[in-house]
Amino acid sequence: MARLANFRRMMTHPHKERFDRLDRLSKQLDSVFRIPGTGIRIGYDSIAGLVPVLGDAAAALPAAWILLESRRMGLPKRKLAKQGVNVALDTLFGSIPLLGTIFDVGFKANLRNVEILRRHLEDDALHHR
Repeated sequence: MARLANFRRMMTHPHKERFDRLDRLSKQLDSVFRIPGTGIRIGYDSIAGLVPVLGDAAAALPAAWILLESRRMGLPKRKLAKQGVNVALDTLFGSIPLLGTIFDVGFKANLRNVEILRRHLEDDALHHR
C-alpha cells in the first residue's frame, strides 16, 4: 500500500519526466535483455563490457550522466557519493576481462543508482506535499 502511495506522489513530482528518462536508460543499460531459459537479465552495459577498455569507458558515460542528473534533481551529496561508489565499482571490476562482465551482470550499478534517486524523490514528494 505504501508503494502505491509513493507511486502516486511520483506521478506529480516536478522531476517526473527527467526521472522517467533516467529510469528507461538504466533499464537499457542493465536489464533490457533476458538470457533465454534463465531469469538473468543483461543490458548494453554488460554487452559493451565484453570489449576490453573501450566498452567499459563507453558504459561509464551514461552512468556519469545519471549522476549529473541526480545532482541537478537535488540528490544530497551523501547519496551522490554512494552513486559514485557504485559507478566506480562497476567500472573497476567491469574492466577485468570476463570476470568483470559476470560482475556487471549481477551488480547493475545504473539500476541501483536510479533506485537511490527514486527513493529520494519519493521522500521529497512526501515531505513537500
